[in-house]
Amino acid sequence: MAAVIRLARHGGKKSPFYRIIVTDRRNAGDGRRLEQVGIYDPRQSPSRIEFKAERLAEWLKRGAQPSATVAQLIKQSGVQLAPDQERHDEGTGPVPGAPTGQ
Repeated sequence: MAAVIRLARHGGKKSPFYRIIVTDRRNAGDGRRLEQVGIYDPRQSPSRIEFKAERLAEWLKRGAQPSATVAQLIKQSGVQLAPDQERHDEGTGPVPGAPTGQ
């Protein structure tokens, strides 16, 4: 199962409120979820972002991939993750020892 951490929209018309959930990649955004790991309320000033840090870290350790928006929210909130649980984009630079394309 490919787990993903993403937002699920709740609230009324023109008053969005989001739950940060872990779900199977194939489920709908407002469908069945495995666990709720946080909340995001953009209508408050400043925006309210809360995570269950232990549960978030556990899901990331299991291989759950956060969506782009959730990754930004994690960064904004300042949640402290263990160094091995932070995502690093690999493959963006040249490979040491590989021949150049000349």
